[in-house]
Amino acid sequence: MTTDATTQPLYTGEERSKRIFAIVGASSGNLVEWFDFYVYAFCAIYFAPAFFPSDNPTVQLVNTAGVFAAGFLMRPIGGWIFGRVADKHGRKNSMMISVLMMCFGSLLIACLPTYNSIGVWAPVLLLFARLLQGLSVGGEYGTTATYMSEVALKGQRGFFASFQYVTLIGGQLLAVLLVVILQQFLSEDELRAYGWRIPFVVGAVAALISLFLRRTLKETTSKEMRENKDAGSIRALFRDHKAAFITVLGYTAGGSLIFYTFTTYMQKYLVNTTGMPAKTASYIMTGALFLYMCMQPLFGMLADKIGRRNSMLWFGALGTLFTVPILLSLKSVGSPFLAFVLITLALAIVSFYTSISGLVKAEMFPPEVRALGVGLAYAVANAIFGGSAEYVALSLKAVGMENSFYWYVTVMMAVAFLFSLRLPKQAAYLHHDL
Repeated sequence: MTTDATTQPLYTGEERSKRIFAIVGASSGNLVEWFDFYVYAFCAIYFAPAFFPSDNPTVQLVNTAGVFAAGFLMRPIGGWIFGRVADKHGRKNSMMISVLMMCFGSLLIACLPTYNSIGVWAPVLLLFARLLQGLSVGGEYGTTATYMSEVALKGQRGFFASFQYVTLIGGQLLAVLLVVILQQFLSEDELRAYGWRIPFVVGAVAALISLFLRRTLKETTSKEMRENKDAGSIRALFRDHKAAFITVLGYTAGGSLIFYTFTTYMQKYLVNTTGMPAKTASYIMTGALFLYMCMQPLFGMLADKIGRRNSMLWFGALGTLFTVPILLSLKSVGSPFLAFVLITLALAIVSFYTSISGLVKAEMFPPEVRALGVGLAYAVANAIFGGSAEYVALSLKAVGMENSFYWYVTVMMAVAFLFSLRLPKQAAYLHHDL
C-alpha cells in the first residue's frame, strides 16, 4: 500500500481484493450468528405456549421476552471474554469460537422437549440455551466490528464497515423470511406443534458452514500486539480509556433500544397492539427489513461525506423528534402499507447510527484493547436497554401504560444525541491507526 500527497492510501488491486474478501468472510459469519439469535424472536409467537402455558397471549409473550432479555444479560460477559480472546489471541480465533457456541445453542433449542413433556425443565433449558447464545453474540459484535474496521479501506470506512449491519439485518431478514415460507406450507397448528423448530435446525447447520468459512480469514493483529501486557486487559481499558468507554456506552444505549424497538419487537407490536394477523405482520417486516438492509451502505457512504460525528448527531436528533409520532401512528394504523411506510421511515433514522456504529466505536480505542472496549461497552448497553426493550414494552402494555414506552425510547434518543456531542469533530480520531 502506498500513500499520495494528501495522505490518502492507494491500494494495489491485490490488496484491495484481499481486504474486500476479508470483509465478506467476517460479515458472512456475522449473518449466521444473528440469524440464529433472531429466529427466537420471530418464532416466539408459535412456541410460547409450548414452554409457558397460559390463557393470556400477552403473558406468554412477556415470558418469552423475559428469556430473550436474559440472553442479553450474558452479553457483557461475552463481550469481556471474547474481547479479551480477540485482543490477546487474535480476532480470527475469537470469531470461530463464538459461531461454534451459537451453533450449539440453536441445536439445543431445536431439540428441546415441551412443558407438557418435562414440566418446568422445559423453560429452564430454554433459558440455558439462550444464555449460551447471548454469550456468543456478546462476543460476536465487538470482535466483528473490530476486525471489519481494521480491514476496511481508508477513505471508504463508513461504506465498508456498514456491511456489518447489512449482514446483521440480513440475519434478521432471513429469519423472518424463513418464518414467512413456513407459514405458506404449514398450518397454524403445525407451526405451533413442530414447525417452529425448523429455523433453529437451519441456523445450527449454517453456523457450522460459517465456522469453516472463518477459518480462511487472515489475522489482523501482530504477535507483538497480542503479547503487549495491556492486550485484552480490562484494567488497562478503564485506566487509560474510561472516557471513550463511557461515550460508547452512552450512545449505544439509545441506539440499541430504538433498534430493537423497530426490528425484533415490531412484529409483536403489529400483532399484539395494532391487531394485524401474524402473516401480515411478517410480510410488513420482511419488506421493511429488506429496505433497511439496503440502506446501510448508502448511509455509510453518507457518513464518509458528512463525517461520522454529524451522522450520529442526526440520528439522535431525528430519533428524539419522531419516535413518539411514529409509534402513536402505528398504534392506530389500519393500512398495512402505511404501517410499512412508517416502520421504514423509523429504520431510515436508525440507519444514521447502525451503518457506522461499529466503526465509530472501534475508532475510539487503540488496537490492544479495541475488541474488548467495543465489545464490552456495546454488550453492557445492549443488556440493559436493547435486550429489555420487548420486556419493558409488553410489561407496560399489560398494566395499561403502553404510551410510556414511547417516551422512554425518546428520552434515550436524547441521551444518545448528548453523548454523540462528545465525539471528536475531526475526521481522523485519536486512535485512527487501523
